[in-house]
Amino acid sequence: MRPPDDVPVTRFDIAQNGLTADVLRAQRAPGEVMAELDAQLADPPYRLVAHSAHTEAAAIGGQREHCPVLAATPLLCTVRLARLAYPGLPSHKLDELLRHLNIPKPASRHRALPDVELTIPVFREILAAGHANRTWATMLDLDIVSRAQIKPRRPTTADPGEQTALF
Repeated sequence: MRPPDDVPVTRFDIAQNGLTADVLRAQRAPGEVMAELDAQLADPPYRLVAHSAHTEAAAIGGQREHCPVLAATPLLCTVRLARLAYPGLPSHKLDELLRHLNIPKPASRHRALPDVELTIPVFREILAAGHANRTWATMLDLDIVSRAQIKPRRPTTADPGEQTALF
């Protein structure tokens, strides 16, 4: 999917996943992709599970007019859950969790589908660990401790001007 026009492709992005601005420009528009995904969500309730769910929340929030069902779907953040399930880890980044859980890291790491496929076994392990240490027992518990909020993207302006008053 092509990123929205106001989301630049950085050198870090290119180094991490090899996708350049030219490659991404040739992809489908985000609204089109999100609307197609939303059309598949015909039988709620759902939970969206993501590692660093705030990233997905921002992307979905920016496209909420194209994906209203997805935008209303609660997100569970595996980073937040991992911090509770494995408080002694120095980091809760996906690569650190893969090492800790002995889950092999594919060569295609940092691409969408492989990262989703990695999040599934990580989520399973986190759920089991949190349940074993009595951090959560129900879906409501998970919602309370890890829910990320989808918010509409704030409009950006090139020149916000000078603030003339506090309120």
